[in-house]
Amino acid sequence: MAGPKLFIGRQVRDLREANKATQALFAERLGISTSYLNQIENNQRPVSAAVLVALAEKFQINVSELSSGEGDRLLSALMEALADPLFENIAPTVQELKLVTQGAPNLARSLIQAHQAYKRNNEQLVGLSDSLGRSASLAETTPYEEVRDFFHFVDNYIHVLDVEAEKLSVELQLGDGDNYSVLSGFLRSRHQVEIKRSEPDEQALRKFDKTSRTLSISRYAPAATRDFQIALQIAQLHAAELIQSIASNANFRTGEALEICKIGLQNYFAGAILLPYGEFLSAAKSLRHDLDLLAARFGASLEQVCHRLSTMQRPGNKGIPVFFARIDRAGNITKRHSATKLQFARFGAACPLWNVHEAFEAQGRIIRQLAETPDGARYLCLATQITKFGSGFHRPQPRYAIAFGCEISYAHAFVYADDLDLPTRKNFAPIGISCRICERIACPQRAVPPLMRKLHVDHDLRTILPYKIGDS
Repeated sequence: MAGPKLFIGRQVRDLREANKATQALFAERLGISTSYLNQIENNQRPVSAAVLVALAEKFQINVSELSSGEGDRLLSALMEALADPLFENIAPTVQELKLVTQGAPNLARSLIQAHQAYKRNNEQLVGLSDSLGRSASLAETTPYEEVRDFFHFVDNYIHVLDVEAEKLSVELQLGDGDNYSVLSGFLRSRHQVEIKRSEPDEQALRKFDKTSRTLSISRYAPAATRDFQIALQIAQLHAAELIQSIASNANFRTGEALEICKIGLQNYFAGAILLPYGEFLSAAKSLRHDLDLLAARFGASLEQVCHRLSTMQRPGNKGIPVFFARIDRAGNITKRHSATKLQFARFGAACPLWNVHEAFEAQGRIIRQLAETPDGARYLCLATQITKFGSGFHRPQPRYAIAFGCEISYAHAFVYADDLDLPTRKNFAPIGISCRICERIACPQRAVPPLMRKLHVDHDLRTILPYKIGDS
């Protein structure tokens, strides 16, 4: 017997209004049509299991009392799998899917598992890089990449570390005055560490002498960099056991990966001290994610602010899901995380159509782009150039571009979208992830053919590319 139908129109409407979203925007975020949402809000149609799951995942509401259990979860997972463009010519009704999940649940689970395996294989294609031409030993995951994947698969959020850092930040009342005085005073009183400026010819940004308990910070470091390095030293001393436990439990294959992870966790703790979760999330919402204002408010750099926004994934109190990446002039992605559908290639260069490359020619400006990926997902993309620490004319000053943004359904929460024409699809530039897996046939910037696709060469015809891309 079918479970009871759920009519919760008032609750859905209240949730939408609390998020200050139009029906069109709210429906897009839930993955349904505006007319369906309108019918739900007017209790003309019941809420499906898929919508319940979307409400739980994207708005952190408790639907356990509304959901009817395993059957609905299986139905929702099956509907999600069949929503993949792979099945675009297959359109079973909800009633047909219910018959499958109720009458042949193992078949439904097998189909879901097969789809998950397909997605994993696609992700492996993303990971294929120029290492295809190298030896197998060189193509294996390096310790650095293993650590990068660790942070990626925990959604770039370490709960126990974040909470501990926030407690310390509140105790020290950081952000209410001069962070440098507070941080240096804490190191002196709690850990008997004195801070001094480096010698004029010292090359190191930060140097800790365990014997003399002296922390030397480059005299040329900007204030945001200086404070972050002091906070990192606090992480090494104050949270050493906690960081060691988290890294050890990750079961890395090598000692190198373990030590690299500890550095990453120390940086995470430092950022969470200077940008405490609750206060920072509240400021991000009230300032509508204005990066410059957030940086000024917390005495941080733009990179620190963007990186911190990518970690706002605390259960029950999540921020806007964003993507964040740091890219060098050659297009190599040196930092990456995405809580959105947009995923970055593990190796190789970023799509040349992405506005992040333009940031190198727009120093001091945050540039914007409306972009659409081959799967039809649309994004608000922001980019700006940053210059890393350097001291003097003869010292190298590494330059990077920061890429940051969100899915278009969340764009209203960003000040940068205020004067953009979001509903018009033609305003969205086509971008991809990597040429090796991008399916766009007529891209004028394609560098190499896509993997797993046949090429057809016509010696009598030349278009944008010297070949045509066929089926796999």
